[in-house]
Amino acid sequence: MSANRLRFYSLLVFMVLAWALPGRAASPAAEPPLEGFWKGPLQLPGGELEVIFRLVRLSSGEYFATLDVPKQRVSRLSVTVTTHADTVTFASAEANCLFSGRLVPDAGHLQGTWQQPGFKAPLMLTRTALPTAATASKSFLTPPYREIEVTFPNAAANLQLAGTLTVPAGPGPFPAVVLLSDVGAQDRNGTINEFAPLGRLADFLTRRGIAVLRFDDRGTGQSTGQAEATVPELVTDAQAALNFLRARPEVIPARLGLVGHGEGGNVALLTAGQPQPPAFVVGLAPNGLPGYDIAMQQQEATLRSLQTSSAQLAIALRRQQMILDAIRQTATRSQARSIVVNILKKDNPVLSDAAAQARATELTTAPYRYFLTFDPAEQLAKVTCPVLLLYGAADTVVNPATNLQGLLNGLKGNTAVTADKLLGVNHLFQPNHDQWPIVAGQAQPNFSPAAQEAIRVWITEQTAK
Repeated sequence: MSANRLRFYSLLVFMVLAWALPGRAASPAAEPPLEGFWKGPLQLPGGELEVIFRLVRLSSGEYFATLDVPKQRVSRLSVTVTTHADTVTFASAEANCLFSGRLVPDAGHLQGTWQQPGFKAPLMLTRTALPTAATASKSFLTPPYREIEVTFPNAAANLQLAGTLTVPAGPGPFPAVVLLSDVGAQDRNGTINEFAPLGRLADFLTRRGIAVLRFDDRGTGQSTGQAEATVPELVTDAQAALNFLRARPEVIPARLGLVGHGEGGNVALLTAGQPQPPAFVVGLAPNGLPGYDIAMQQQEATLRSLQTSSAQLAIALRRQQMILDAIRQTATRSQARSIVVNILKKDNPVLSDAAAQARATELTTAPYRYFLTFDPAEQLAKVTCPVLLLYGAADTVVNPATNLQGLLNGLKGNTAVTADKLLGVNHLFQPNHDQWPIVAGQAQPNFSPAAQEAIRVWITEQTAK
């Protein structure tokens, strides 16, 4: 990487801290249409980088927003969205950057400026629509099976969850799984930048004799409730899904499991330690270390990979530690928010007061404070069902070695644990690019065939017992 490219180093900082939380927006009446992908080329002295902002409108009227920089292997950095008349601002405290642009009359472009400490450049972003759940599903589901649109209640949280139940051909009943998404506002397909891993996995498993329920996260798509939720709250959603399937005639209740991706894997494992647990659990790249440790380790690993000097590394780690300690140790949210605002403004003077306040508000929500104190291995002694833990060796979001070992330590009393790391597979369970199918002359991402088959074989073994 050239010295000029290193100006972009801050986009890699705090990658695991990109906890998926909604950005703040203006009131719906004054708000321009923003949902979709906003993409544009950022010109650097040594070339250009494509930046991609993804905005999803939540039922609360706020936005779930993230930043991707594909060439830098940066994905899902959390973004705060603010609007004022026709001016839109995207700010990422983790990336230490800010984009402010003016919406052109047709609402298809944002013309503005990208700012980071020591770097400023014009940038035009072009908007494309997000794929709908139905579109994403139909793009790869040409089913020789039944698709049933369903809703089911979570009485504990007083909300309704909406999803799709896919049932294999034949009389049934069948073994079944519930799919649980990674962090943030995910639709039933787990769609990230047009790639839908849960939808693809559902299609694969259903074609091979396993019924699958996948559903929109609370506050997303057709599901009600607030999008912000802690892991224990999400456990009640998983329990509601299991209870719904136990009453379905297409499903064998004794052969009903949970398959969770990322945070969904942690939700699945905690659900397995509760009354009426699933028959088995598959965790796809779940966290195995406390959130605080993950955030600190990821920051240090990222900066070391960029050959940051020892002095700069020490300053960056102290700054991050100050933010995280303020969030998790300060007694009240308001006090923590004030401290975080001061740190963010001191570190990045280009951040407006509104953007700093909005970001600090997000970082001090109950879900984020819970994440920093949550130890995924702490309650696993209660899990007695069979467990498969699967990681991609090329995962740059969740360290496969340290996180897997953390979960194995927590599950040491369980004699039915299987674990594996797949070469060339990333956090979204995509294989190496040379294994992507060519569609219309372009390589398209797919769910790793090796991972799909490993999941299918293991589930088949559990449900045949």
